[in-house]
Amino acid sequence: MADTVLYEVSDGLATITLNRPEAMNALNVAAKVALRDAVRAAADDDAVRAVLLTAAGERAFCVGQDLKEHIGLLAADRENGSGLTMSTVREHYNPIVKAIAGAPKPVVAAVNGVAAGAGFGFALAADYRIVAETAAFNTSFAGVALTADSGISWTLPRVIGPSRATDLLLFPRTISAQEAYELGIAHRVVPAGELRAEAEKVARALAHGPTVAYAALKESVAYGLSHSLEETLEKEDELQTRAGSSEDHAIAVRAFVNKEKPEYLGR
Repeated sequence: MADTVLYEVSDGLATITLNRPEAMNALNVAAKVALRDAVRAAADDDAVRAVLLTAAGERAFCVGQDLKEHIGLLAADRENGSGLTMSTVREHYNPIVKAIAGAPKPVVAAVNGVAAGAGFGFALAADYRIVAETAAFNTSFAGVALTADSGISWTLPRVIGPSRATDLLLFPRTISAQEAYELGIAHRVVPAGELRAEAEKVARALAHGPTVAYAALKESVAYGLSHSLEETLEKEDELQTRAGSSEDHAIAVRAFVNKEKPEYLGR
């Protein structure tokens, strides 16, 4: 059986590929565990300086929970009251989203097809989203009588505003790549045939950039979303002190003065 998630590291870039194209990259237990472990591995590996999250096939990035597997688990839950189906949020989805959003390095999502439910949530947790013209998004939760998970109730309102987010959650509908761009969900939309090359170009540029500064930027933005201006100013001072004492900063200043291209070390 093929691996449900593929993991490869090359020249500072970790590429994580959801690999169940025959099931539109739906998430069974094996895929959720493998994805969680892959994102954690990329976050913890000092040799990795950026992450590219994508999926195999042309139809889907990830349609969320594998409902064929889920229906069997649901029947077991009703029989023995174990609560197994709902524990997947705490055991699988929450750790995946935390690992993506909290990675101390940039995460680029290359959305090649439909991103629904948890798949939509994973894309929103990434720092940068490049989307194929043929891609589409759908919250989908209310369509199966569930509430939001995978961080969508936090990320989506912050990306498109609470009113629009509530609309898409209460009345799930398919959002085209162009509409996703207009709403701010997608940073860039490219032809499907160019998606992988463009996403790798962006991710590799980030991998060769000042990764210490990128980590601080991610932390600063996340902190500012839930703290006052005064608190955020104090946090910026802390993070700027960290970035300013890095080798990357010294390299950048020397390169600027000498009119050279900096070659960052990631420390």
